[in-house]
Amino acid sequence: MSERLLASLPSRSGIQPTRTGDLMSADTPAPGNRTRRRGLIVLLAILLVPALVFAAWSWITLNYSYSKGERAGYVQKLSKKGWLCKTWEGELAMANLPGTMPEIFRFSVRNDSTARLLDRNVGKRVALSYEQHRGVPTSCFAETEYYITNMRQLEQ
Repeated sequence: MSERLLASLPSRSGIQPTRTGDLMSADTPAPGNRTRRRGLIVLLAILLVPALVFAAWSWITLNYSYSKGERAGYVQKLSKKGWLCKTWEGELAMANLPGTMPEIFRFSVRNDSTARLLDRNVGKRVALSYEQHRGVPTSCFAETEYYITNMRQLEQ
């Protein structure tokens, strides 16, 4: 076909090719743009997919409890600690019989008002209601998998 005949034919995009020997039309991207775009998509996938998986895993483990229960004993330690993210961590000494070695129950507190209530009762016999969340990442959430939800004092 001649150049004149090609120029007179309408194209789908409305853009006419300049020469008959052109293999690329004006509406297809250049090969360099295509590989650059593909590289950007791969880079975003490498960064976003692990972040989304971590966020979903954290949300699931923090919102669904593995077990719930209550433990009684003496709150012997409560402190807010951590390098970057401060969390409330504590210990409950559970003694079955007087004079026996107590079992130590380590716990975490997510709520500041519950932590203040526990802090006022350090050294006193209390009952702690807890939820166990297994698989929680320990970086900024807590050091233990036992989260205190409520506290009641057992003796004056």
